[in-house]
Amino acid sequence: MINASPKRQGGSELTVLPRAFYDRDPLVVAPELLGKLLVRGRRSARIVEVEAYRGSEDPASHAYRGMTRRNATMFGPPGHLYVYFTYGMHWCANAVCWPAQRAGAVLLRALAPQQGLDEMWESRPRARIERDLCSGPAKLCQAFGLDGSFDGADLVTGERGVVIADNAEVVLEAPSQGERIGITPATGAAWRWWVSGDPNVSRPGGNAVRGLRRDEV
Repeated sequence: MINASPKRQGGSELTVLPRAFYDRDPLVVAPELLGKLLVRGRRSARIVEVEAYRGSEDPASHAYRGMTRRNATMFGPPGHLYVYFTYGMHWCANAVCWPAQRAGAVLLRALAPQQGLDEMWESRPRARIERDLCSGPAKLCQAFGLDGSFDGADLVTGERGVVIADNAEVVLEAPSQGERIGITPATGAAWRWWVSGDPNVSRPGGNAVRGLRRDEV
């Protein structure tokens, strides 16, 4: 069970997303994750930018060439957290989609901090302004203390203290959509969605240089 119930935060009722939410095509799940809350203990932040990855059908996916020890979580049941290490310095977190054995995932690219900012500042000492806390996949993992020990964490039961929850009071307009960040044009399908105008989005629009830069941390 989760360490701290996310049923209420800031006076709002929250509902942990059920497994059926994730048991769908990542292209469907990704835009629907916008506006949802990533919650770990006292820390919570609204998801404002995501990218979809479709396993064996997607050359940009870690699962494109099949299962390895690194990507095994992507082949497991939906509703788990796939956390991987990249560029020898960063952790990135994804929500696993589709049924077991059919790998798919949604990368959490950016969050808008809501609560527990004091803990996020402690985890992100290099951040200078609030928008720097979670405005990138590596940044948000640092802010929430997510590392390899959270790979495989169940986002539905919250057995490692991390869940994604819904707040019915939040209503978003149609999100912006564009190519994934750091993916070559041949595989850079428009599978990235973000909340238009949100200052925490890592890249407001268009594509960007390949990979994570050191200044994203």
